[in-house]
Amino acid sequence: QYGIVLDAGSSHTNLYVYEWPAEKENDTGVVQQVEVCKVEGPGISGYSHATEKAGPSLAQCLQQAEEVIPSQQHQETPIYLGATAGMRLLSLENKSAADKVLSSVEKTLRSAPFNFQGARIISGQEEGAYGWITINYLLGNFKQSGWKKLLHSLKSISETSGALDLGGASTQITFVPNELHSESPENLLYFRLYGKDYIVYTHSFLCYGKDQALQQKLARDLQASTSTVENSSLLDPCFHQGYQRTVNISELFKNPCTSAKKKQFPFSQLYIQGEGDYQKCRRNIQKLFNKTDCPYSRCSFNGIYLPSLQGDFGAFSAFYFVMNFLNLTSEQSPVALDKVTSAIESFCARPWHEVKTAYLQIKEKYLSEYCFSGAYILSLLQNGYEFTEKNWQRIHFLGKIGSSDAGWTLGYMLNLTNMIPAEEPAVPPLSYGSYVGLMVLCSLVLV
Repeated sequence: QYGIVLDAGSSHTNLYVYEWPAEKENDTGVVQQVEVCKVEGPGISGYSHATEKAGPSLAQCLQQAEEVIPSQQHQETPIYLGATAGMRLLSLENKSAADKVLSSVEKTLRSAPFNFQGARIISGQEEGAYGWITINYLLGNFKQSGWKKLLHSLKSISETSGALDLGGASTQITFVPNELHSESPENLLYFRLYGKDYIVYTHSFLCYGKDQALQQKLARDLQASTSTVENSSLLDPCFHQGYQRTVNISELFKNPCTSAKKKQFPFSQLYIQGEGDYQKCRRNIQKLFNKTDCPYSRCSFNGIYLPSLQGDFGAFSAFYFVMNFLNLTSEQSPVALDKVTSAIESFCARPWHEVKTAYLQIKEKYLSEYCFSGAYILSLLQNGYEFTEKNWQRIHFLGKIGSSDAGWTLGYMLNLTNMIPAEEPAVPPLSYGSYVGLMVLCSLVLV
């Protein structure tokens, strides 16, 4: 059987096709991703000024899904679209445009030959929770049969993996904490999966995806340096030396992540010049995290409760893409924090002409932002969540687990198709042969 989920992110949309054996849907770990298609063009929130084009932009990937899934199964294949922080922001900024975008998308999805199950904006909490379900499902952490349960209780190792997700417009942290009494109940979710109860902490930071974090930083830098920005140019330590870009000031401040910092400027464009200074860049980024006000015993930043970090973490989406570009994702043994820091520092120090020549195949827009994104990831993990030298190597940067991408889409589909039972499926825990063998053994012992 098949299922389709579209992940409508802030910068682009991906369509995923999942497949599983019909009779085994309640077993854990049987659903596999068989296809991913990246939609051309911006994310659907980028169509706010031409909402009728949002739906048709998905046509080519839908066509691809039709080719992958046998036609006799099209009608019974559920298709879901979940939109994340790009659309959360658009709906704060312009609710009617967001509604029109979703209607356009729904119209296109309803006209495809699949079983349309809804197109909606998912909450940051859902995004965090479904990402956590996905990676633990794929890692087989829910599949505790008798022996594994016994081993776990002996070693008392963390049974599930935490999830760290980074997008363009938001970032999520989700894990099972040690403390069960929570000071901030709104950050807790309760699941019963395969006969076991989980209490999961999750939080989603809107505006702290890597693209919005850069916008926030530029808005802040621009404000801080008005005295020096007479000629409307700004030196930026997070871009390579020799790099230049022009930013429209109205564009920069039109979104909810930066609008609070808006004030009048005597120019309409900002000229940014890179200076490639990692340490200065880190100091700049640090200012995005308010660490002073905390109404709880522990906070991450901006006054948000964070229990003590627990166990291993899988870090995926942009955490993986950026670290992978920087060659820092070795799975055999995670790279130590000091090595990661010096790798990013030396990448940022390379002049732009050299970087450009070394990576001709990568679009300049993306290439120019890896220095910022690398520094931002370290700042978010070290300053924001307070990972240290000691527990840094418990973070595993994950692209795929088996053939499936790490991300919220698989967990979303498993949940909505009821493929994760609350109770353990009633399967005889032993094969018939082992059962007979044990009976014989018992009778021998008894005799």
